[in-house]
Amino acid sequence: MSTSSRYPFTAIVGQDDLRLALLLNAVSPAVGGVLVRGEKGTAKSTAVRALAALLPPVRTVEGCRFSCDPAAPDPGCPDGPHPAVGPGGERAARMVELPVGASEDRLVGALDIERALAEGVKAFEPGLLADAHRGILYVDEVNLLHDHLIDLLLDAAAMGASYVEREGVSVRHAARFLLVGTMNPEEGELRPQLLDRFGLTVEVAASREPDQRVEVVRRRLAFEDDPAAFAGRWSGEEAGLRERVAAARALLPRVRLGDGALRRIAAVCAAFEVDGMRGDLVMARTATALAAWAGRTEVAVEDVRQAALLALPHRRRRNPFDAPGLDEEKLDEVLRDAAADDPEDEPPTPPEGQAPEEPGGGDDDGPGPDGGGGGRPDPGDGAGDGSGGLPPQRTEDSGAPAPEDAPEALTGAEPGESGGGTPRPASAEQRAVAAGEPFRTKVLSVPGLGAGAAGRRSRARTEHGRTTGATRPEGALTKLHLTATVRAAAPHQRARGRSGRGLVVRRDDLRQATREGREGNLVLFVVDASGSMAARRRMGAVKGAVLSLLLDAYQRRDKVGLVTFRGREAEVALPPTSSVDAAAARLQALPTGGRTPLAAGLLKAHDVLRVERLRDATRRPLLVVVTDGRATGGPEPMALAGRAARLHAAEATASVVVDCETGPVRLGLAGELARELRGTAVTLDELRAEALTGLVKDVTDHHRARRAA
Repeated sequence: MSTSSRYPFTAIVGQDDLRLALLLNAVSPAVGGVLVRGEKGTAKSTAVRALAALLPPVRTVEGCRFSCDPAAPDPGCPDGPHPAVGPGGERAARMVELPVGASEDRLVGALDIERALAEGVKAFEPGLLADAHRGILYVDEVNLLHDHLIDLLLDAAAMGASYVEREGVSVRHAARFLLVGTMNPEEGELRPQLLDRFGLTVEVAASREPDQRVEVVRRRLAFEDDPAAFAGRWSGEEAGLRERVAAARALLPRVRLGDGALRRIAAVCAAFEVDGMRGDLVMARTATALAAWAGRTEVAVEDVRQAALLALPHRRRRNPFDAPGLDEEKLDEVLRDAAADDPEDEPPTPPEGQAPEEPGGGDDDGPGPDGGGGGRPDPGDGAGDGSGGLPPQRTEDSGAPAPEDAPEALTGAEPGESGGGTPRPASAEQRAVAAGEPFRTKVLSVPGLGAGAAGRRSRARTEHGRTTGATRPEGALTKLHLTATVRAAAPHQRARGRSGRGLVVRRDDLRQATREGREGNLVLFVVDASGSMAARRRMGAVKGAVLSLLLDAYQRRDKVGLVTFRGREAEVALPPTSSVDAAAARLQALPTGGRTPLAAGLLKAHDVLRVERLRDATRRPLLVVVTDGRATGGPEPMALAGRAARLHAAEATASVVVDCETGPVRLGLAGELARELRGTAVTLDELRAEALTGLVKDVTDHHRARRAA
């Protein structure tokens, strides 16, 4: 992308935390990268792409595909060895994008196994990690990337090198880059273990101020009208910010992180119960970069505070449904206590008369998506305000308010234990009741062998897992089965004129390893929210059970959907998504009341699964119906529910019915429903891991019996 077609970094409206986090990583890549979380259209991608223009140019060894520095070439470079002092060229820092659908070979590089076996040479084609060396590696929608690719990516970022190993042939090359990931939390969360690997995290949102939104639109339209002219109007601010980044990089080695600052960092991490030591290290590096960015040679208290706001919110999550955040009042209290315990208070000392500046080189004062518009900023924009070069402190929401934990009224119970007869008028809608405590559930899996996206639930053919056999490759060879290849080549050695110890291997001899691992499934919850659930005061327990299953789905990398039924109809409360958080939020807010249109819920689930099979035929569904089995409303409600259940059975949909019936007298209607679905019925108590023994076996046995029939 040319400079004139890239939106200028300094023209982005507001987004102070985002700009500061990116600039700190430009000053000190050791900070560990940035994860940008936020709603769509908030300048996430625009800011990352604009950052590349602010990085200093890169000197490289001529002809080296791995961008070795002529002054200090990598001794293990696959294109080496390079002369100690050789000719070098200069190029702009790269911004390399990793597509969500990229393969492992595209990321880390590919070894030509055929040439390695037949010719004994290491033929290596560099991947995106090599392209990004000494530049920026950008992953849009990082939460949608497969876990094993994220692990490879973060390992390379942490070690500064990439290792490629295939059947005993290995290649290593340097891979130091500024890692930036963006994500929309509505589309699914990253696991806490992966979140922890990002140095900093920032939350972005569009401004609700009309004036700021107007400025965003004005600039964006001007940029789209004439990108070159727009970039030219901001070239002065861009040059000034580029010089400031270079100056901060030069100052960084002279910045002192005193014992007082270290004690504050340790006190903050301990007070917020941050797991491990990565948080302390990232805070120390971030505070040092903040001091250098502000032109100081001493880390000050405000540097530690700002570092905590950037480095710790995503490390505070204790379970997948916790929203990232940090209590700023508690942070200030911890810093005051640390200062009282340690009288050493290091005043900031700007060197050579430098004055602190605002980050971003003259940015305007409002957040906005993709920003664009014309005009030069006011000369006063970006002037120092005595804050050490930091933007105004953000105000973070500690999370959505908890749902009301009010007891549900006991009105609206439905008579007719068998589901027949004429019920009383349906009850009015009840307020949402809080979910019970989640618990660990036993594994519910889809029987058979699938071929869906990598996950942790059901058996499937995958690229990673245990080797189960070998086959002829279709297209490029990716996973060599060495034993099968040798067996295929051995009978032909004399005919091929073999001489010496080497094995003569041809392409027809190569065998691809087939592997078996686990896949993620589509877990579709069909939840009864009728008056009978409220009347028996069991909706809290039901929500707790579904929440527990959602936690299990999160850990097993499933997609989830939520269908609810009550009153006269069913609705899709949440279409299938990777965001288990969204499903949990919809579940918490689910009200109850009315009749029990069980057939409508099953038919709505059938429609959802039909559409999802067209979208992704490889992702196998698991239907989880949470009900007491009652059906009311309309003529013959139980017969209609049975016919709807048989539609799922005809399509061999794996099903589990969670029986919510309680009390000394039980009608067993949920068991009847499970038989119509040709699935398995379990009670709420049996769903618990400590009590549910053999459920996976039961589900599998049911489907084996169904196939045999």
